[in-house]
Amino acid sequence: MTSDRALMRRVRQRDERAFTELVARHEGRLRAVAARLLGSRPDAEDAVQRALLQVLTAARSYRPEWAVSTWLYRILTNICVDEIRRRRVRLEHRAAGPDLPSPGGRGSVDGAGALIDIQRALLKVPTEARLLLVLHYGDGMSYGELARVRGISINTVKSQLARGKTIMRTALEERSA
Repeated sequence: MTSDRALMRRVRQRDERAFTELVARHEGRLRAVAARLLGSRPDAEDAVQRALLQVLTAARSYRPEWAVSTWLYRILTNICVDEIRRRRVRLEHRAAGPDLPSPGGRGSVDGAGALIDIQRALLKVPTEARLLLVLHYGDGMSYGELARVRGISINTVKSQLARGKTIMRTALEERSA
């Protein structure tokens, strides 16, 4: 099997088959990460498509000392952060409309209800900490990998993860109270 780095060398030379193979290897995990970050499958698919387009157009900027997966995650998480910021701006500028009623009652105790509660709690976590939580607990990335993907120190990774977990725990406790 061809290594990711060898595929990237071929992608840099505009080899479509190499790009197709690279996409086949990574698209599923990228889509899963984007869905957890954005909370929407269609938004995740759009984000992955934008990320893959950027991979293709920026292939010449790839540096072989980076793991290809690290480079892909960095591109994807930057696109997801941009989308989260756009959403926030849209919400802030949206014309004031009638308040919609919030779902009544307490959270469901079944698996789907718990998943919804976790997703809602995750949305309360600041963007950078949310990215790190999803990549660490959802995708199994180590502190070192997270530091490389996000371009921050390992200590910052640790503190952001702790902050994110605290915010999520508080949100989940409030929900169950």
